[in-house]
Amino acid sequence: MTNQLPRSPRSDARDNRERILAVARTTFAEQGLDVAMREIARRAEVGPATVYRHFPTKEALVTEVFTEQMAACTAVVDEGLADPDPWHGFCQVIERACEMHARDRGFAAAFVSAFPHVIDFAVDRDRVLGNIAELARRAKAGGKLRHDFVLEDLVMVLMANRGIRTTSPTAAAAASRRFAALLIQGLRAEPAGPPLPPAVRLPLTVVI
Repeated sequence: MTNQLPRSPRSDARDNRERILAVARTTFAEQGLDVAMREIARRAEVGPATVYRHFPTKEALVTEVFTEQMAACTAVVDEGLADPDPWHGFCQVIERACEMHARDRGFAAAFVSAFPHVIDFAVDRDRVLGNIAELARRAKAGGKLRHDFVLEDLVMVLMANRGIRTTSPTAAAAASRRFAALLIQGLRAEPAGPPLPPAVRLPLTVVI
């Protein structure tokens, strides 16, 4: 029988980091961003100092956790821009973004929040919003999207979509699809409805 070699400190540190990320990803998705770092440490079965050693701030942990989701969100918008029918692409973006945010409360909160010390996340988010604005411009030019739609309307939609509360992620996604469908009906240029009230600027809020 051979003796098992002890794990190296570097390997232990890597395992701790991955466990912290996995726990944070699940916890944020279920409960949003209000979960304390100490609770993340408890669930990951490490000390708070270990969490802060890998992630000095909560913003850093949130950014790391949602890197994949941000990449997926970017891909959704890029696909919409590539669609030869801008209105169809715009609708797909609304539907898929709403479902993505409904399934993951943490990512929904992160997307509409300001991270004053994390530049990369804000840059990626602004790029996504800029591409959606371009897609909306094309859909308006094609006569399919109502002319008074503004980007703040999308921010308001995402904020409202965050309010969906159900018994499971599957139910949340289903409710989000209906919400998106109702929204899209209201955004069609034809049949034209009455003008919308003036848009309200919705600043990104600091929640961390």
